Amino acid sequence: MEAENCTRVSEFLLLGLSDDPVLQRLLFGLFLSMYLVTVLGNLLIILAVSSDSHLHAPMYFFLSNLSFIDICFISTMVPKMLVNIQEEKKDISYIECLTQAYFLNTFAGMDNFLLTMMAYDRFVAICHPLNYTVIMNPWFCVLLVMLSWFLMFWVSLIDILLIQRLTFSPGTEITHFFCGLAQLLNVATSDILINNIFLYVSTALLVMFPMTGILFSYSQIVSSLMRMSSIESKYKAFSTCGSHLCVVFLFYGTGLVDYLSSAVTHSSQRTMIASVMYTVVTPMLNPFIYSLRNKDMKDALRRLLSRAVSCP
Repeated sequence: MEAENCTRVSEFLLLGLSDDPVLQRLLFGLFLSMYLVTVLGNLLIILAVSSDSHLHAPMYFFLSNLSFIDICFISTMVPKMLVNIQEEKKDISYIECLTQAYFLNTFAGMDNFLLTMMAYDRFVAICHPLNYTVIMNPWFCVLLVMLSWFLMFWVSLIDILLIQRLTFSPGTEITHFFCGLAQLLNVATSDILINNIFLYVSTALLVMFPMTGILFSYSQIVSSLMRMSSIESKYKAFSTCGSHLCVVFLFYGTGLVDYLSSAVTHSSQRTMIASVMYTVVTPMLNPFIYSLRNKDMKDALRRLLSRAVSCP
């Protein structure tokens, strides 16, 4: 009878960042502002890339996809948190929780792959400039993105199917502001060995291979730059990588802090603060990094805004 009750869980309780009503109002305003800034900033990047012929290049194709993923990523968790704060609720349905976990995993993986594609694009552009248009042709770029979607679709689906075989106690509390795979495994009442094995193996492969690709690309870029005689040529070539490197360090840096905080510390508050940096702050900062450090993007945004202002 107890096992039956555990299996038929209809909802979870998301405890969120704080129970203090005053602090919750401040958090509502803060997260609403960050959400709107993230959506607007990334939407401007997408519009600038799609409307400006100067940005119809592989690097900016990947960037517009990254902006789209960042909008989807933050929209998976923040609106639900804002609704719960506004309505003073903590519940999230079982199906809604699994759906949130599925899309969070998918979009995080897509971020990972897109950053690797952008590193490879810079490697080809700097190390093999004569063959750049042949290698990074539009069909190849689209194929890379579609393969990444296909892979993340199945990996995330298997994760969720494995979660569905677990049991949970009624009224299970999740000490976080969103449903993630790790959070669900922490509160499961049945054996999670198979889930952990698949999660650790898939995460290791899906993180280590892209990271290896990024490190290899930049090692070749640095090696190629060292062979250049002109300092001006070195600066011009490496300046195209500056924005991407900042985003890579931000993404993997905050991701590492998030992982270490959940693995090392027993403080749920510190873990959630680290998660906020990874899941909310990073997508918000990406458009600023690319628009402030990239001259072509700044010019494109300026032209886009001037056209918007001049329209009657």
